Amino acid sequence: MKKLLLFLAIITTLSSCSLDNDNTNSYSYQVLPVASYVLPESYKVGETYEITLKYQRPTPCYIFQGIYYDIKDNTRTIAIQTMTDDNQVCTDVLPELSEAKFNFKPTTTGTFIFKFYKGKDAEQKDTFDEVEFQVVE
Repeated sequence: MKKLLLFLAIITTLSSCSLDNDNTNSYSYQVLPVASYVLPESYKVGETYEITLKYQRPTPCYIFQGIYYDIKDNTRTIAIQTMTDDNQVCTDVLPELSEAKFNFKPTTTGTFIFKFYKGKDAEQKDTFDEVEFQVVE
């Protein structure tokens, strides 16, 4: 009898749930350019350096999602990841520059390159501001 009551309770609970949700949120993800950056003057192996990035959100609806950070050999490609709620009504007011930071800790000596994403050119090709620097012991 207890099993039958439990079974009926489960069936009632499941039948009262609806999988239709008209209030679904849809999000878009964008990569934004780095407007400016602050770098240390020198680098040593094993030390941690804070890198400061500034970026412009096109509207207040853009939400910071993280820093795009791609590593290939001694090259680091860096951009700003954001998202927006596609259902949100947003003003066209240009917000102040936003700031993000990340830590860089070199583990080897040599020449490194930071490639800061600057946006797309007239031919829709990605452009970068490249900074080359030396890491010493």
